[in-house]
Amino acid sequence: MKITQLTIDTLERAQERFEDTLNQMSIDEANTMPKPLIKSVTWLMWHTARELDYQISELNQTKPLWLTAGWSKKFALALPDDTEDWCHTPEEAAKVVVKDKQLLVDYLAASIALTNDYLESLEEESLSEIIDKNWTPPVTRQVRLVSAIDDAVMHSGQAVYTRRLVIGR
Repeated sequence: MKITQLTIDTLERAQERFEDTLNQMSIDEANTMPKPLIKSVTWLMWHTARELDYQISELNQTKPLWLTAGWSKKFALALPDDTEDWCHTPEEAAKVVVKDKQLLVDYLAASIALTNDYLESLEEESLSEIIDKNWTPPVTRQVRLVSAIDDAVMHSGQAVYTRRLVIGR
């Protein structure tokens, strides 16, 4: 088994957790940002999909699906395409609202498919390649991938917690 298969399996579990959480909620519940401030399930899924999309597209040296596959237009958010969602204020996060849960499911699925295709194409030797010298220590391909997948897993758990705050289960 390729080592990247473990990463693919981990990411697919996060996807299942997101989809299960979203299926238990109405669209209004998914868009709710509970108090104390916790980001909505909508924001968590959107951000996870977008983060995978942007990180993997950069590794692939391609433009993000957000732009090339029309996700920006489909979501039509009141945010610029270059929004830095990893540091959204509560007011910015509250602008991530959708009318159709399937939109979230589909963008997450597309971003995960992009990620899985990338992982399946990797040679294990390339994992130790330095891809970003702007950090100390420099970032390897493996570190970047672990960071992206870890973020997806963390946010899928936050989505479960948010669902429990919003609907009590």
